[in-house]
Amino acid sequence: MSSKRFKKLPENTSSLPAEVINKLLIEVKKNCTTKFDESVDLNIQINNKQKKSEINIRTVVNLPGGTGKKVKVAVVCEEAKLSEAKSSGADIVGGDDFIEKIKNGEINFEKLICTPTMMIKLSKLGKVLGPKGLMPNPKLGSVTDDLNKAITDAKSGQAEIRNDKDGNIGVSIGKKSFNDDLLIKNYNAILETLEKEKSNNIVKGDLIRSAFITSTMGVSYKLKLGKSI
Repeated sequence: MSSKRFKKLPENTSSLPAEVINKLLIEVKKNCTTKFDESVDLNIQINNKQKKSEINIRTVVNLPGGTGKKVKVAVVCEEAKLSEAKSSGADIVGGDDFIEKIKNGEINFEKLICTPTMMIKLSKLGKVLGPKGLMPNPKLGSVTDDLNKAITDAKSGQAEIRNDKDGNIGVSIGKKSFNDDLLIKNYNAILETLEKEKSNNIVKGDLIRSAFITSTMGVSYKLKLGKSI
């Protein structure tokens, strides 16, 4: 049963003609009528079913405008790098003892970074970390000796772009409280990243089939794709 608030929102917006993000942000923000700072989200469907292969995208993008979220970052590293991890801003740092805690279900972080040396030990916890999307991955920059960069990126505003088996990607470009310029910068960064992924994969035709923009508790609008200024 829909709430009184939801009933006041525009109807059938997803069937309206596609429009550029600059114009749609006005409507999306107008529909943010809850008491909390709603996220502004993109829902993208890619053309992942190719004749010769299936396209699977998994990468990260550093959002120039940030995400508006505080991310609790944990680091697994050898003793010689513990102080570097702490001074770089990691919330939780440890070695073998920390791996044992994770194994026992102590997972109170949202991002896990690991050095290559310790990854051999951490990889045994795939069944624990994998389903939660927390297993460090070299491709995503979370298995590295450059802890300072990895921690800074994770804290400053990094979003993961990953499609499901049906080719759907969901990613936030920020909060309602962000000014439009920041949201558009984040949007452009995501489009640029997807364009690079198209180049890295053999894609016949357009990579993106459709894209919609919405807010946490709002309604969706069809996006006319293209970089905005």
